[in-house]
Amino acid sequence: MKIRKHLLPWLTPGLLIAVAAVACGGSDSPASNPTDVPPPAGIAVQPTQAPGTSETVKPASTPVPTPLPFSRPSLPTYPKGVLELYGIDSWINSEPFTIEDKLAENHVVLVDFWTYTCVNCIRTFPFLRDWYAKYADRGLVILGVHTPEFDFEKDYDNVKAAVERQGIKWPVALDNDYETWDSFRNRFWPAKYLIGLDGQLRYRHFGEGAYIEGEQAIRYALTEAGWDVSDIPIGSVEGVKRDPLATQMTRELYGGYERNYTSQGIYAGQEQYYIAPDSTREYVDTATYTPQQFFLQGLWTNGPESIIHARETDNLEDHLAFQFVGRSANVVISPAGPEPFDVYVEIDDRPLKPEEAGIDILFDDQGRSYFTVDEAKLYAFLEVPEFGEYIVKLASNSDNFAIFAFTFGVNDGGI
Repeated sequence: MKIRKHLLPWLTPGLLIAVAAVACGGSDSPASNPTDVPPPAGIAVQPTQAPGTSETVKPASTPVPTPLPFSRPSLPTYPKGVLELYGIDSWINSEPFTIEDKLAENHVVLVDFWTYTCVNCIRTFPFLRDWYAKYADRGLVILGVHTPEFDFEKDYDNVKAAVERQGIKWPVALDNDYETWDSFRNRFWPAKYLIGLDGQLRYRHFGEGAYIEGEQAIRYALTEAGWDVSDIPIGSVEGVKRDPLATQMTRELYGGYERNYTSQGIYAGQEQYYIAPDSTREYVDTATYTPQQFFLQGLWTNGPESIIHARETDNLEDHLAFQFVGRSANVVISPAGPEPFDVYVEIDDRPLKPEEAGIDILFDDQGRSYFTVDEAKLYAFLEVPEFGEYIVKLASNSDNFAIFAFTFGVNDGGI
């Protein structure tokens, strides 16, 4: 789960910078309604009211909702218009609409906040696809609100390509200026808000997991709205299975100084990175790695959102390395230029074995492991069969090589 935090000041040598920090958790999810998330300003937190009669016209025969098999948590009560769409730049898979429009049509709305390079969001898509297939014709509207973490995620074509790649069929609204995000007072990717006919929350969940609980809440809200879902079998997977040996995991590592110059995370392990922003410097990797940080070899530029390889090379002379603890690793790359390029991956100073390769890895005729960067997205490059600690290196001859973030996992058999 990713958390978008407040701007924080950080004093660097001769420079005071206020930057936004984003922290990423693992695949564990917090409770559906954690107490550290404040409701919108001026809104009292009250228990959700018992199901009542809506002014919306319902089917003639209204089934009685089956009681939820879990305790319904207290949820904020919102003034009319707060749980609504604002400042949407464009739409994918739909003409523009409002949440109020769908409620008036007797639909229940599940709002899913996501961004397309968020690995935690990607892990939820199989469950969202399942819910869409089951309930789209039974009154459920899934609405993906795409709120970007990085500037390149504001690009319509980038998001559209991700929607097609992930098999997303439901409407997606591009919230590039965070207006809908702010209206919901959201802080998390992914985050799900289930809205009933009265415009109030029936359920919310931050992060991955709790998929049975989420589907039960959907079924309850649909039944409450007059839809019969009794013939649809409910899913049986509560969450992705974690490696039983996983006791820890490398945190998300960010390349750009906007995150590296904050008290929330010092992700670069070499002092010269912090001398000045937007500077190009020569780095020496002494192989004395410290956990939770990356180390550079060669010429690199520390940009606001990414660390950028600053020269063309012939023999992979430059690299980025880090100590990795976990089962899988992914990297977010947006090319600095238009030409595709290859990134070579080593683990413990050797190429990956086929059983260690992520889904984007290829092998050349020398047995070297690599992936080709041809668009701005998350690349899954490592999936080891056993949980453990390793040294990972990435290298490219291209000066288009711009690294935004690394994300990691401890799940069995996947990202």
